[in-house]
Amino acid sequence: MKILFVHQNFPGQFPHLAPALAARGHEVRALTAERNARKSPVPVFRYRNPPETTVEGAGRVYAEMSGRGLIAARAADQITAKTGFVPDVVFGHGGWGETLFLRDVWPNARHLTYAEFFYAATGRDTGFDPEFTQPGLMPKIAVTARKAHVLQAIADADAALSPTEWQASTFPAEWRPKISVIHDGIDTLRLIPNPGAKVQLADGTRLSHGDEVLTYVSRNLEPYRGFHIFMRALPAVLRARPKAHVVIIGGDGQSYGARPKGDKSWKQTFLDEVADGLDLSRVHFTGQVPYPQFIALMQISRVHAYLTYPFVLSWSLLEAMSMGAMVIGSRTPPVEEVIRDGENGRLVDFFDVAGWSTALTDALCDPEAAAPLRKAARETVVTRYDLRSNCLPRLVDFVESGQGA
Repeated sequence: MKILFVHQNFPGQFPHLAPALAARGHEVRALTAERNARKSPVPVFRYRNPPETTVEGAGRVYAEMSGRGLIAARAADQITAKTGFVPDVVFGHGGWGETLFLRDVWPNARHLTYAEFFYAATGRDTGFDPEFTQPGLMPKIAVTARKAHVLQAIADADAALSPTEWQASTFPAEWRPKISVIHDGIDTLRLIPNPGAKVQLADGTRLSHGDEVLTYVSRNLEPYRGFHIFMRALPAVLRARPKAHVVIIGGDGQSYGARPKGDKSWKQTFLDEVADGLDLSRVHFTGQVPYPQFIALMQISRVHAYLTYPFVLSWSLLEAMSMGAMVIGSRTPPVEEVIRDGENGRLVDFFDVAGWSTALTDALCDPEAAAPLRKAARETVVTRYDLRSNCLPRLVDFVESGQGA
């Protein structure tokens, strides 16, 4: 078959699936934004970057997404006109608007959508954290307005895919039968425990497996991933554990939710809040790191903290578990789907700063007690999320046949 993936940041969620399909003899291509500099495992077509929309108010997001969709559709039309490429399957991410008009270009193709998350004004990420919830009606309307392009994408698709049961459950009940739940997959053969792991940080600090290391990871350090709660829990942890080191991986930017007020990043905002209670010689901010360094840090971690709003589950949680990390996670629905408290990790109420301090301190203090949880964490990922034995074969079948559940 001829298969086209569509994602502005390709390979996005498809780094394993696209080359696997190509290896099976399919002609696989991708359509992505011209600004996307990520290395692609398959040949790519590009669409030009859409201009910034001038629409204001509730229609702004749909105007932005449909504008991108229009440019992607024109690019798609030119692809066929200039190269003769007519896909049998089009598989795109429904959250970016690129797929909105592709059925008009290729009406005979089978259209699949990656149904990552469906917005709601209440009951999910919006309004979850009262500290950063904007009052009034208009913020709710702005969130509700974000549903339009996602709903259009799944309505127009022949089938949809979500990576977790909870993320699938965010979509309206009438669309749920259309969604297969298959995770993107975790490379458990590469992501393994390693008692010999060692890391040298940029400041010269050397850490190895067996050291008292607490880790935290997020693409960017921000409230959606509980960075404020984690930072507020740290002073008590460092007072109780004078030999502990904290390694915080993540950028200074903003991925989700509102931007901080003023010129400070979220990182600087919360660091300033608790800095007087921290021994900063033992708190290491690495920024975003190369993947091999992330692996080594997870392998030396004695305790790994993962917090999230009710939102998209991070790959990093499952990757850490695959490497046998002792994970303490927030008691929020995406995490509860993976971690069972006291069996393969620990759960703490998202907002319970004192509870986080206690749980992190206790786990740092007694690594032997966590050994069964570490083993069970890896077994969970190997059993449910392994790339080769579980997820990838089902993903391939989903694309080839439209059936993956």
